[in-house]
Amino acid sequence: MADPQFISCNLALKEFELKETPGGKQVTFSVKFVKKNGELVFIPRAVAAGLLFNRHDNCMWGILPVDVQNYPSGRVTPVHIDGLVEWNGKKIKL
Repeated sequence: MADPQFISCNLALKEFELKETPGGKQVTFSVKFVKKNGELVFIPRAVAAGLLFNRHDNCMWGILPVDVQNYPSGRVTPVHIDGLVEWNGKKIKL
């Protein structure tokens, strides 16, 4: 069995900051995280979205699930960076 691939939390945060490609298309990603209530959530395709509060002060990201055509398929979900488990199929390494 192959060893799982890992990504540092800092690198995942930097990749999250890339909101558009040089061609102007939204950057999509997959993410797995643990909610405050302990529920494990996997979003196979999402884009970065805004939040109603300062995400740097609260250590939160806004994630919007999208379909294959990048149309919204759910609501913006706030995700705490300490709850990240997986980014684009790679396990988060703290």
